[in-house]
Amino acid sequence: MPYDDPADDDEQAAARLALSLDGAAARAPVAAVVVKTVQGEGGVNPARPAWLRALAAWTRGHGALLIVDDLQTGCGRTGPFFSFEPAGIVPDIICLSKSISGYGTPMALTLMRPEYDVWRPGEHNGTFRGYNPAFVTAARALEVLWSDGTLQARTTASGEKVGRALTGLAQRYGLPAPRGRGLAWGLPFDRPGTAREVCRAAYRAGLLVETAGPQDEVLKILPPLTIGYEQSEKGLGILDEAIASTAGR
Repeated sequence: MPYDDPADDDEQAAARLALSLDGAAARAPVAAVVVKTVQGEGGVNPARPAWLRALAAWTRGHGALLIVDDLQTGCGRTGPFFSFEPAGIVPDIICLSKSISGYGTPMALTLMRPEYDVWRPGEHNGTFRGYNPAFVTAARALEVLWSDGTLQARTTASGEKVGRALTGLAQRYGLPAPRGRGLAWGLPFDRPGTAREVCRAAYRAGLLVETAGPQDEVLKILPPLTIGYEQSEKGLGILDEAIASTAGR
């Protein structure tokens, strides 16, 4: 289905979404809709709260499950623990992974409403479900990092700083505006291959970033949630120099 288009206003976005979903439902009943509230590999595209609420309303009205893929953007990456919290929606199923272990070890969780839990022991299988050390570190991370609102507030403040810095870089070098939420940001480039060149230049200077988007045209920036001020400043400085040496030529 087409994703939220920022060129649409809220009403247009909701209407376009309903039209697409109605078309799918006309061919066969829709069992479920899987959505990323912020597309990561697709180029760091955040869906607006109004669009997500329209999606949730449609699934409720048609008896379809709403499944949120929070693998990359959950566990505080966008600010709150779940990425969909600002929209005020409650999914039927939530997929969590990546930083859920709290220590970079393999772990994944699938959360679901109790009435949909029909799994038997051993049926929930996949590439990584976790092992004992991951369970210990995950529990400890929840106890320490999520006992209050400190981490969320810090992520929000750090994200605003990164967003301002990227906006400044975009204006300085004539690039499209950055997009993102919390500490998940994407900086698009118009010229094909430029984002990869910036990645290589940044890597040579000690900064690890990656590309995203259909043509690798977006620089994806995902700093650690625990990043300090000096580290953040150093990373943004390296990024500035990398863009200057490539896109700024």
